Amino acid sequence: MASYEDVIERIDHLVGERPGTVIIAFLLVTALLTAGLGNVSTESGTSQFTSGSPAQEALNDVDRVFGQSFSEDVASTQLIQRDQNVLAKPALLRLLRAEEELASRESLRVQSASSVADTVALLIDPQADTYAEKIDAVEGATPAEIDAAVRRAAESPGFASSLSDDFNSQAASASATVAVVTHQVPGAGGSSAGTSGGSSPVSTIQQRVEATLDRQGARDITVFGSGILSAEFANVIMDSLLIVVPAAALLILVFLVFSYRDPFDLLLGVVSLVMAIIWTFGFMGVAGIPFSQMLIAVPPLLLAVGIDFGIHAVNRYREERTEGHGVVESMEIATDQLLVAFFIVTGTTVLGFLANLTSSLGPIRDFGVVAAIGITFTVLIFGIFLPAAKVYTDLWRERNGIRQFGTQPLGGEGSITGKFLGYPVLIARKAPYIFLIVMVLSTTVVAGYGTGVSTSFNQEDFLPPEDTPAWLEDLPEPFAPHEYQVTGTLNFLEDNFNSIGGSSVTMYVRGPLRQDSALESMHHAAYDPPSSFITEDDSRYADTQSIVGVIDSYADQNAEFRALVARNDIDDDGIPDDNLGLIYDRLLDSPYHDQARQYISHDQRGAKVVYSAESSATQAEVVADAEVVEDRYRLTATATGQAVVFEYITDSILDSALTSLAVALLLTALFLVFCYWLFERRPTLGLVNLFPIVLTVAFIAATMRYFDIPLNALTATILSISIGLGVDYSAHIVHRFGDEYRKRDLYDAIEVAVRGTGGSLTGSMLTTVTGIGVLVLAITPILGQFGAVTGLSILLSYLMSVIVTPSAMAVWGHAVERYEAA
Repeated sequence: MASYEDVIERIDHLVGERPGTVIIAFLLVTALLTAGLGNVSTESGTSQFTSGSPAQEALNDVDRVFGQSFSEDVASTQLIQRDQNVLAKPALLRLLRAEEELASRESLRVQSASSVADTVALLIDPQADTYAEKIDAVEGATPAEIDAAVRRAAESPGFASSLSDDFNSQAASASATVAVVTHQVPGAGGSSAGTSGGSSPVSTIQQRVEATLDRQGARDITVFGSGILSAEFANVIMDSLLIVVPAAALLILVFLVFSYRDPFDLLLGVVSLVMAIIWTFGFMGVAGIPFSQMLIAVPPLLLAVGIDFGIHAVNRYREERTEGHGVVESMEIATDQLLVAFFIVTGTTVLGFLANLTSSLGPIRDFGVVAAIGITFTVLIFGIFLPAAKVYTDLWRERNGIRQFGTQPLGGEGSITGKFLGYPVLIARKAPYIFLIVMVLSTTVVAGYGTGVSTSFNQEDFLPPEDTPAWLEDLPEPFAPHEYQVTGTLNFLEDNFNSIGGSSVTMYVRGPLRQDSALESMHHAAYDPPSSFITEDDSRYADTQSIVGVIDSYADQNAEFRALVARNDIDDDGIPDDNLGLIYDRLLDSPYHDQARQYISHDQRGAKVVYSAESSATQAEVVADAEVVEDRYRLTATATGQAVVFEYITDSILDSALTSLAVALLLTALFLVFCYWLFERRPTLGLVNLFPIVLTVAFIAATMRYFDIPLNALTATILSISIGLGVDYSAHIVHRFGDEYRKRDLYDAIEVAVRGTGGSLTGSMLTTVTGIGVLVLAITPILGQFGAVTGLSILLSYLMSVIVTPSAMAVWGHAVERYEAA
């Protein structure tokens, strides 16, 4: 079996002696993977995280079991009307005419509509069956007749739920209302938001609804629904890419010019970056991994890391060129050292990303895999292709007498960087023990503070802000973003509608529902609800939707059924507690069959109870209160719903962050110990390599808490990623130190290692921070937070590496020398 020296020698031979062959081979692979770009699909929104979770599976069971309203071929659109008084005649007429217009459009496949305008019209004229008749009824009514109809309608519990919180039944006024239009849409897929981008059947229908109402001039009506939400999720991905990638490329180009200072080297660097992006995205297409909002972070990451590798390769080559070596010899010396360092850096970085495979959340696992593959491709391109292309072009320039530019390496003795790097070396000479003790003690305090970092997962993380920044609106095409309305609409619903804007909890009840106490159990569970649950007017019962409510509604409409319920209500509390099977059968044979099937299963062994929660209540409060109510049921009850699902994801995010951090630390430590045993026969150098990065992780967590940046779906990866990326800086220093320590004394080896690699590290840090930090320009908050935290983690890793590592190497050297002397 070939040793690592043999492998490096073969690569040296290919790079130095057959650079043209290497270039052609890499270009062929690029051409092959380019074909995979066309297969890259998109996935957006929160459904990508909730899919497969136990809480979501329970919710899926509820949706599958209860009623035709959840059929895959039905989608609903909300019409949000805002006016000084939506219960006044003009507003009622505008809403009815909007419904009429939508119903008349065959392409909109309208199945039914429900609104306060419909209810008021029917109370004025119970015989009004068509929209024309309803419009005539309202148009012919006096304001007093309309107000009287509103007051009668308010006696029905469901009427107020579609009106804003400022609804006043006596004054017959409200500032907003929500109408619901249902569509028959084949292939709607349950109309879940964020699953298929903006071209889904539901998105298409709802966009047509918007266009129809715009043409009609219904300016007071906003169209909202899962399709609109899905379309905006998809638009956010493309808009963010169009802003982030060019901005990253432009800023990195500036640093490339500074770092390379040669047009040919600049061109080679840019070509290598493009190849890294093509290889990574081509692999995604071949592997069938969809492009999600989380993966927007990958291109800037690869650009930044690619420049990092490129600067190290070119800078190390230039060091040898200044010593008088030829092109091939200089590159062979550079690659002899850098390939080992690149292997160490790539191994730790890949382990940091792959540690996210421990997450229970699919998108985080996909992010880890794609980033790890991308980093591997990047090191191959910048570790083999770029050196070969550099050798090829420099030999060609020598033959043709073309001048070389920017031949001096970064971080020389007299440079600003060189002067800064001298101070950590001085500390390592004078007081390394005291310095490390101070760093360890301060890190312990900082780590304790960092344990208080919060965790969150909500839909708003993936949506653009309500108010688009002015600078984004001024961008020219094609960079100008779409006009976004969903966040503003969601905020409006949350602020003005308790039952709509707030969350809800679905209780999935299983057991013999024909048992006499079944309905009483449901009713008693709602008594004296926890503080986050909405109560019914003038009642101590929670506001619920259940089979009990359907029984009450049908009893109000049918005297025979009302008598049946009364005969079987032994304790006379309005809830039947005898012959429940007969009551269910009569109800399911009635016109209320569809409503009943929404709350009771076909075999009458499952029921659904929906509790409305206050819009001001936090997700954690709602879920905690749901668990309290869940325990009140005599039958088996499971709380689910969006709030419960999202809280489960929040808990999973924290578990994912801690688990991936522990895995990354362990695997990285083992890998570094192995590498330094293999390459240097000094395994403990691996721990020296890892030491400054452990300090960095503590400071990152504390910084996130200080700036109130939570661990969310994307930032949860930062702790493990910071280990992978951060080891890059200390690895170059420690590996260079190991080489130099063979031929110099301890302090000279430290100084050469720090000064020799410090310039490259500074340049790569600036490009990496810039390339990843540019994500703060992304439209969605989650990407901006990830960019800020990742950029900060890179800066901290760099500072810890150049400041702490010299003292750590000095202490390590003292221990080794004492051990060897003994």
